[in-house]
Amino acid sequence: MIERTNDLTMVKIPSIAILIPCYNEESTIFKVVSDFKKVLPQAKIYVYDNFSTDDTARKAKEAGASVIFVRKRGKGNVVRKMFSNIDADLYLMTDGDGTYNPNDAIEMLNAINQEQADMVVAVRKENSEKAFPLGHKFGNFLFNKMLSLLFGSEFQDVFSGYRAFSKRFVKTFPITSDGFDIEAELSIHALTLSLQCVEIESAYCERPPNSVSKLNTITDGVKILFSVVRLLQENRPLLFFGSLSILLCGISMIIFDPILRLYLETGLVPRVPTLLVSVTIMIASLLSFVSGLILSSLNKTRIEIKKLHYLSMRFKQDREILIKNISRA
Repeated sequence: MIERTNDLTMVKIPSIAILIPCYNEESTIFKVVSDFKKVLPQAKIYVYDNFSTDDTARKAKEAGASVIFVRKRGKGNVVRKMFSNIDADLYLMTDGDGTYNPNDAIEMLNAINQEQADMVVAVRKENSEKAFPLGHKFGNFLFNKMLSLLFGSEFQDVFSGYRAFSKRFVKTFPITSDGFDIEAELSIHALTLSLQCVEIESAYCERPPNSVSKLNTITDGVKILFSVVRLLQENRPLLFFGSLSILLCGISMIIFDPILRLYLETGLVPRVPTLLVSVTIMIASLLSFVSGLILSSLNKTRIEIKKLHYLSMRFKQDREILIKNISRA
């Protein structure tokens, strides 16, 4: 939307989309939508209902949100649908459980609009001991350290669900995750392309008594762990397959060592099957290393394509601004 002032100056007012993925949040969704409408009355609020079995959709509509249903279960599937469907200049994603502070939304969006950041992450600071269960806190700490070690991540809260995005980030992000590992993929995508990201501290509240978390510490933690391994294989194949190669090489050498010692002492190789196992593992080690080299080269090409797509989105935005500047003259 373009606002015209008396001096014919054209000022572009960014369109804002608030995206809320949720499942069975009837006890909190009305307040969440209402609170964000108060803070950002100009924004359009979309509630993506992952086929809830309660009155989440009805209460979201009553609060003034547009409700879209996503049949395929999993937060990653919902986010994929949101990012592909909604067109806006600025995006804000939050959860429907009422644990995030709507008042921080303006600061987050300003970082996107004024500082040209591509993603802003709200680092959760719990305002009570019950806000962050001990298992969730430990898992979050563990995965933050893991991503820091494997991907050079500087994020303090990789799994925060409260984020703001630029349009170019949303429209150039190829989502592959299906579940709660979507936040890790968002962070790794930003790290892989060296995108500008900002973190701000945000108060994190405990769920209301009648609201239940959908995240299982152990089950979802294992799923997220496998997802991180998959993302490591896809985004840093040389590290993944190189580490596997070193492991296999070590196993092969351990098996081969007594055979070599016996050969040096007697000149005989009595355990031929063991020797064949050692040689086979060593061949697998070499194949793993070569696979890492090949996939690393292919991954560089894939990253270049992603960056070109990202830059093409930026060019289109700059061109629109240029056209507006010409029209002013």
